[in-house]
Amino acid sequence: MNKNKKVVLAFSGGLDTSYCAIYLAKEKEYKVYTAAVNTGGFDETEQEELAQKAKELGIESHICIDVEKEFYEKGIKYLLFGNVLKNHTYPLSVSAERVFQAVAIAEYAKEIGADAIAHGSTGAGNDQVRFDLIFNVLVPEMEIITPIRDMKLSREEEVEFLKNHGVEKEWAKAKYSINKGLWGTSVGGAETLTSHQALPDEAWPTSLVNGDELIVEIGFENGEPISIDGKKSDSVSIIKRLTEIATPYGIGRDIHVGDTIIGIKGRVGFEAAAPLILIKAHQLLEKHVLGKWQIYWKDQLGEWYGMLMHEGQYLDPVMRDIEVFLENTQQKVTGKVIVKLEPKRFELIGIESDYDLMQSGHGQYGEMNQSWSGEDVKGFTKIFANSTLIQQSVQNND
Repeated sequence: MNKNKKVVLAFSGGLDTSYCAIYLAKEKEYKVYTAAVNTGGFDETEQEELAQKAKELGIESHICIDVEKEFYEKGIKYLLFGNVLKNHTYPLSVSAERVFQAVAIAEYAKEIGADAIAHGSTGAGNDQVRFDLIFNVLVPEMEIITPIRDMKLSREEEVEFLKNHGVEKEWAKAKYSINKGLWGTSVGGAETLTSHQALPDEAWPTSLVNGDELIVEIGFENGEPISIDGKKSDSVSIIKRLTEIATPYGIGRDIHVGDTIIGIKGRVGFEAAAPLILIKAHQLLEKHVLGKWQIYWKDQLGEWYGMLMHEGQYLDPVMRDIEVFLENTQQKVTGKVIVKLEPKRFELIGIESDYDLMQSGHGQYGEMNQSWSGEDVKGFTKIFANSTLIQQSVQNND
């Protein structure tokens, strides 16, 4: 059938992708290349375990592609510049990384001259659209194979198939589905399938162990995080360090409710201490150093950017256009933000910046004016009222 044809399988090592690996190799007779993509969720031990799982399934070629830095430089950075929180809540922890995983898989498939590309998505979620969309754009000549979705397989059918092919494992479904990445961790379970239940403490990947308040100072340069408490590092390391510091406080836990790409409502828990703190700290610094119209248009374009990223439209050229705008607004977003951490909450204390517009010397709100007189304000206000006055006098005579 497909002897000597190559297929690249996006591989997580779970039941679905294990089924796909055996099905493609044994039933469809493809030469299967499995690929995992690290967007900040795999340490070295986990990468080795994935490689071992692939080997146990008889896969001769497995690779783990590291795109952590690229994920920050081409994705997270702009989500931070845009202060992107989907539905004012969710920092796109998983939806953003899926795009970069799909791009890496497609590029690897081109590199080895694959004939097809496969993933284990079901037909009920967003990921199927994100992966298919990227593959259709980057490798339109390759067939996209999705056995779980296309055959509407049940978990029991997958387990039975694997047993029949000599793969005997404990496939007990984990009570909670955890997806970890650099920009946060998603948590799904029985509770998130309801509209009223909260996730219990045991569902969260990180235990709440810190109870004493802590003050941290986060340094930004041109909108990017560059230091914690005066210690400089690259932005990826700053995100990881802040995650280590703040997550044990229970900060960053929430549940996102939103509209999926396929038109149904979805609900998912997430743990994203560093993204939430950084976005809010960055936003506060911008309030001090940007003008009101810069902030207004950043809000509009940031929300648009987040929506397109969430729906897998990362390759649309308009994304590059928005990135240019967002990056240009960050030229003066430099300074320090003081944040207080407490159990399950954080407080923004204030900022220090050489570009702080509150320190202009022209006046202090509610206190004194240095650059105008009372008469100036009277004249300004009279002209400012003109359009409303004219409309009221002409149209409200009934």
